[in-house]
Amino acid sequence: MDRKYNDLIGDMIKENDYSYEKNLPGKGKPLSKDYIQKDTFQHFQKIAKDAGYLPPWLKLQKEIGLLVQDAQTEGDIKKINKQIKKHNRICPAPLQKKFVSLANLEAAKKEW
Repeated sequence: MDRKYNDLIGDMIKENDYSYEKNLPGKGKPLSKDYIQKDTFQHFQKIAKDAGYLPPWLKLQKEIGLLVQDAQTEGDIKKINKQIKKHNRICPAPLQKKFVSLANLEAAKKEW
């Protein structure tokens, strides 16, 4: 032991050869002004959107929309309401949806 302390993380950093950094796109180029003007969450949203990512609740919302368009029976409505319950548990509170019934099916088709 030639040191008074163990620097485990420092040793790992020194041992890394960083070969993966040599071919990164944009290396050595200045950051865009757009990058400096937004916060981290806004950047994540933009990158996720550009990559085609949809949150699970939005995927489920699209599936429910298709189910609502094809619904005709009380059994279909039960299946849809089960999916709506799942949707409402995982989506932001302001975007939660009401349950569907045969009475309001036509209005639900327009909403979904």
